[in-house]
Amino acid sequence: MNERCDIDVAALRRLSEADGTVLPVREYQAEFAPELRRAEGVVWKLERAQYFHEPYDASWNAMMAGEWQRALELIHEMRDSYAREYEGVPEFRRVRVVETPLTPYLQWELHYLAARALVGERCRVVPVDAVRELETVRPVPEVVIISERLAYQVRYDDFGAHIGGRRITEPEVIRPCIPVLRHLWEQGEDVRGYVEREVAPLPPPAVRPLAS
Repeated sequence: MNERCDIDVAALRRLSEADGTVLPVREYQAEFAPELRRAEGVVWKLERAQYFHEPYDASWNAMMAGEWQRALELIHEMRDSYAREYEGVPEFRRVRVVETPLTPYLQWELHYLAARALVGERCRVVPVDAVRELETVRPVPEVVIISERLAYQVRYDDFGAHIGGRRITEPEVIRPCIPVLRHLWEQGEDVRGYVEREVAPLPPPAVRPLAS
């Protein structure tokens, strides 16, 4: 990290190793939405992987088909649905780790996150160097912290497809992770400014067509 502060650099690793309840994707999705709406403080999300497989998203499919302009149009057409996800949520803060050069997926997702930032999400981008100190054993996990008593490690398969989550409910495991995410957040740049400067000028991403 670029600045020294009093954080527990092993906190996220312990969270990824802690006991938790594994939830298949449908069970995870059914549980997560109401828990998000019950949140009483800041909800934190850390996103680390540089590629996810999202065939349920029309814009992602357009991007993967080489229809870049249509992918961007679809992102903005969905803004109202993004806004509904945050109704009743006090504050949702996402920390997005970015490696360069950008993967095609991340080039697409940063536009998506900038659109979400217009309707209620607060997303900041940090370079991969910001998490080097935290990754002495493995990459930091994909995690959502609802409160000191509830967190989810979001699970993906080897192809980047979402397969559910692990529910973690131990405050002594979750609590030290919050200052880590807050520290990353404070180092970050608002996703909208980052996209305008670093992403929007790029040519359409070169994608490998999906197998039929």
